[in-house]
Amino acid sequence: MALSPLNQRRWRNFKANRRAYWSLMIFALLFGLSLFAEVLANDRPLLVNYRGEWRTPFLTFYSEADFGGDFKTEANYKAPEVECLILTGGLESCFDDPEGISAAVKAGSFDPATEGFAQGSILWPPIPFSYNTINDLGGQAAPSAPDSTHWLGTDDTSRDVLARVIYGFRLSVAFGLIVTVLTSIIGIAAGAVQGYFGGKTDLIFQRLLEIWGGVPELYFIIIVFSVWQRSFWILISIMVLFGWTRLIGVVRAEFLRARNFEYVRAAKALGVKDRVIMFRHVLPNAMVATLTMLPFAVAGTIGSLASLDYLGFGLPASLPSLGQLSRQAQQNLQMPSLAFTAFFTFAIMLSLLVFIFEGVRDAFDPRKTFQ
Repeated sequence: MALSPLNQRRWRNFKANRRAYWSLMIFALLFGLSLFAEVLANDRPLLVNYRGEWRTPFLTFYSEADFGGDFKTEANYKAPEVECLILTGGLESCFDDPEGISAAVKAGSFDPATEGFAQGSILWPPIPFSYNTINDLGGQAAPSAPDSTHWLGTDDTSRDVLARVIYGFRLSVAFGLIVTVLTSIIGIAAGAVQGYFGGKTDLIFQRLLEIWGGVPELYFIIIVFSVWQRSFWILISIMVLFGWTRLIGVVRAEFLRARNFEYVRAAKALGVKDRVIMFRHVLPNAMVATLTMLPFAVAGTIGSLASLDYLGFGLPASLPSLGQLSRQAQQNLQMPSLAFTAFFTFAIMLSLLVFIFEGVRDAFDPRKTFQ
């Protein structure tokens, strides 16, 4: 689908802003990789070749019995017995000396074919831990420092920090974008109605906003989560409930300014519907001021999520959270790697988002043209 001449000019202006363009490229790469977090960091193999049949454990449930074991529960692919069963194709002697047989198969000194079994294989992700995997540190205290196994170390419950950063980055960005889109739609619509019609409509809206603005958000969240369990979508609903007022002031001011312009009066005289005038003619002129607020809206939403997680009133503890990582850094000052990881993750993520939206804002501004 070809872009209109106006949008082509906006895209050229955005590309000419090198900081915004390269921030978009870097952010798209990082967020794109995080969308495949299950492929990058997982405690289940990507592929398993068992008796000539390829299986995908990271997508499908397989019990230990599916690999020749005894239990119907999900296979623990890091257990020596399960690994031996996969590599040997279900050799019964795996229960006698699983580590020795697995090592012999890997070294090529043991051929399952002589025992009547087909040799299998296991393909692990680059990071063989998920965000909730409790790791065996071999007697080492948690949190642990970065090493060749855990590239960013582990947290105070022995979970891999890098895996939690990957999953937490995806969750934080998705949360911020969802909340910003929903609040922007509601806030822009409400501000447009308030500014375009003015009069009593504007007056009533302003009084309602003053009342709603006096409701303490944190207390409301505490009360809600004392009744219902914490969840991703309930927290999004609460953030939208309190965040939609953020853009009303800017949009309202733009519509109050534009409602008396000559082209608006001419459109009214020609019988054009108010809905068409508001969203086809006036709103595009108000988008520059609106887009100026979006970087702060996204960054503020992600920061609010991190703050709530830090205080213990955010996402469920079972989900990966960058705010929880910050709290662990504060509680474990003897492990500075946690603090450095949390700081640089937030700094890079929020800086890229702000640079991108600054470029979008300038691209929509008809008064700015980049060479």
